[in-house]
This record gives sequence, C-alpha cells and structure tokens, in this order.
Amino acid sequence: MQLITFIHKTRYEDLPQHVVAHARRCVLDLLGVAAGGTQTRLSAIIRQHAVRHFASREQEARMLFDGRRTSLVGAALAGGMTIDSLDAHDGQVLTKGHVGVAVLPAVLAFADALQTMDGCEFLTQIVIGYEIATRAGIALHATACDYHTSGAWNTIACAALGARSLALDAQQTREAMGIAEYHGPRSQMMRCIDFPTMVKDGSGWGAMTGVSAAFLAQSGFTGAPALTIESDAVASTWADLGDKWLILEQYFKPYPVCRWAQPAVEAALELARKHRLQAQDIASIEVWSFHEACRLATRIPATTEEAQYSLPFSVASVLRHGTLGAVEVADAALADPLTEQLSTSMVLHEHAPYNDVFPAERWAHVRVHLRNGVQYDSEPAKPRGNPENALTEGEILEKFFGLANPVIGSARAREIVALVAQLGQSDSALAQLMELVLAPAPGA
Repeated sequence: MQLITFIHKTRYEDLPQHVVAHARRCVLDLLGVAAGGTQTRLSAIIRQHAVRHFASREQEARMLFDGRRTSLVGAALAGGMTIDSLDAHDGQVLTKGHVGVAVLPAVLAFADALQTMDGCEFLTQIVIGYEIATRAGIALHATACDYHTSGAWNTIACAALGARSLALDAQQTREAMGIAEYHGPRSQMMRCIDFPTMVKDGSGWGAMTGVSAAFLAQSGFTGAPALTIESDAVASTWADLGDKWLILEQYFKPYPVCRWAQPAVEAALELARKHRLQAQDIASIEVWSFHEACRLATRIPATTEEAQYSLPFSVASVLRHGTLGAVEVADAALADPLTEQLSTSMVLHEHAPYNDVFPAERWAHVRVHLRNGVQYDSEPAKPRGNPENALTEGEILEKFFGLANPVIGSARAREIVALVAQLGQSDSALAQLMELVLAPAPGA
C-alpha cells in the first residue's frame, strides 16, 4: 500500500525545503496556542485528569507546558485538548477542521517517551501527520453522512505516526489505522456549535485514540479496514500522496475564535478602521454570512467556549476593544455591558451566495447602524491567513508572543522561537526545545 510506504519510508531528505519551512511555522503557531490554552479551565481539568487516570510506569511523557509525567497516551490527550481549548490553531478548509492540534501532541509524546527522535525526524513526522490527516478529513467528509469533529479523522494520522515511531510492520500499521478510524470520536460537530461546551472539536480524544491504536496493534489487536483510506470511493484523495503537499494548504488564524466567525470579524474591523467607529456610537449591527456561521449564535456567552463559538460576541468584542485575542475571550472578559449590548442587538442573515461556496470559501459582510442614523456597509470579506492571503512571518511571530509571553515570559518565548527555527539544522535543537515546551508554565 502506497500509504504504508509513505509512513515508514519518507525521510527528511525527501521533503522539499519550503514544506519543511511550513512545518516549522505550524509547530511554532501551535506552541503559542498551547501556551495560551493552559490558562483555560478546560486545560486545567484535562491535565489533572491525565495525571490521575493515565498514570504509567513505563513510556512516560510530559504534558505540554505542564512538566508532570503521565502515560504517553495521556500526554497526547492532554496536549490535544489544551491546544483545542483556545480556538486559534491552524486548519484546512476542505476538512472543515484541524490537523496540528492532534499531530503535534502525539509526536511530542513519542519523542519525549522514546527519546529516539532528532529534529529531522520530528519535522518529518509533523509533515507526514499533516499529509495523512488532511486527506483523511477530506475523505471522511466525502463519504460520511454527518459532519464529524476533527478527532474522527486526525486520529488516523496519530495512529500512523505511532506506527512509525514503534516501527510496526505493514500489517500492524494497517491494523492501527483501522482501529483508530473505528474507535475515533465520530462526534457531531454542529451539536457543539449549537451548544458550545468543553467537548469542542474532539481532537484530544482523536490524539489519545490514535496513539492507543498504535500500541494495541503492536500487541496484536486487530481493527476493521479504515474505509477513509481503503475505500475505492476515496482513492483519488490519496493518489497524490507524496507529490502534492497539503500541509501548504493550512490556514493560520489571527483570532482565537471559530474560523466561521472570522469573515464577519474582518468586515467589522474594516468598517471600524475606515470610519473610526466608536462602539458606544453603534445602535445595531447586521451580518450576512453562510449557514454554518449563522449557527454560531450565542449572544451572551457565560464561558470561553461559548465566546469562541459565537459570531455575535466575536464581532461585538472586536468593535468594542479594537482587537480580539485570548484576553478578550477569557472568562473574566465576558461580562462587559457594551459588548453585550452590541452582541444582543446583532441580526444575522444567511446569504445564499456565501452558502454556495462553503466550505472552500468563507465570506461575510456587515452593516453598522449608528445612533445618529448613519449606516455603513462593508465590502465582502474573507478570513485572513489562508494560503492566498497568508499572515506574514511578522504576524505569526506577533501572535505567538501575544499568546506565550503572558504565560511563560518573553525570554523563554524567544528561546522557543530560536529553537523551532533550528529544527532539522542543529542536532540538539529538539532536545532543548522539549525542555522548554514540556516544562511547567508559571501560570498553568
């Protein structure tokens, strides 16, 4: 099978350098989100859960920005949920979901537990994980009757990476991916959109399931064939594996809220900057977007989960504060009367032309009504950070420092940036990086 050859035979030297550079970019962005995520109640709960219930006397791994040791499986679970707790991590439009949130914690857990990985192998596994998970997500959505969370398909990549790290044979590798697909969290994403809670996108469960699947396959456990890989209906999705690099199609989020809300955020920001709008002068707001975005309809969020999955709150908050970061979606920032007023006054309209191009494209436009009777209309807007309107290196660094500095301090954050840049070029870079990202964060 072409996929199994790709999993076990791909080497660092096989990867184009622009693909390697993008993998470093993904790693840095995810580490910033992980640092920021440690400040959430979700992350605190899952890390404590991992310590209590995923203890191990062998193959221990440290949890991201925590330092405590748990099983390799538990570390992958906690890392995936910590990143997922702050909705600022990368994604891909056709999967309608996220890859790195599960792949990075799984690779870090294997690297820390097995101590056999160098920077070249680390980056190679990151790229392999993105290539497999992205195709698995596209394949699932082409064949399944419901919209499942990312954990349903990024789990397959985690199983594949486990197979590589554990040097499983071809049959064991096939079984691992079959186990992961069968046991992966086929949870319904729109249920969490309508009722936002800590279950979120299922990626922590996906990482845990995928890593577990590799160990089960190593022990002789068997799985059903992974249809998102082996079905004839999805053969074309896998045909370009190793030739077309889908890691390059990932987007990076400028804001820690659902990607579906971000076109409206961009449109509102454009109006605010162009007309120097002040939040207190706004009487009401109208937003036109696609169906799924209009389902992000919580008006007065009581938790950060509800805030991150709310289009009205996201737009209201960015008009209120002029920015939208981790501070603005934290629990402590939710009880702001002016933000609440703007959010509750907002009218959401489903717009057929925007529906027609989703999920490949996400669009919105905004109308702001001022108290003096004047109204302003934005141009149609799409979210920044896609390959065609990518964030600059400076913007990615600014985002990383904005999330990491308050949690781990600027000196440690700068060291992480330097070491990520050296991955694949310095023999000691990965070991030094793991000491920084797996050690406790002062505020975690």
